[in-house]
Amino acid sequence: MVILNVVLIVFLIICAIAVEKTRDLLGAVIIFGAYSLTMAILWLILKAPDIALTEAAIGAGATTILLIATISRTRRLER
Repeated sequence: MVILNVVLIVFLIICAIAVEKTRDLLGAVIIFGAYSLTMAILWLILKAPDIALTEAAIGAGATTILLIATISRTRRLER
């Protein structure tokens, strides 16, 4: 169980750095969704199912959908 926690925390750190470094907005939103879903799994492992459910629904679900909808309504000019 300890190894799973370490792997998830390392994945969280990698996701946080990747969101900061990526230049594509859609890619950043998808990585942020993966970050939120991993955070929900960690909350579940820490025996906080109410916080895990909230993180999964709002963090990984609603926020990701709203950010993708916002990006789709803007023009993306890449060079």
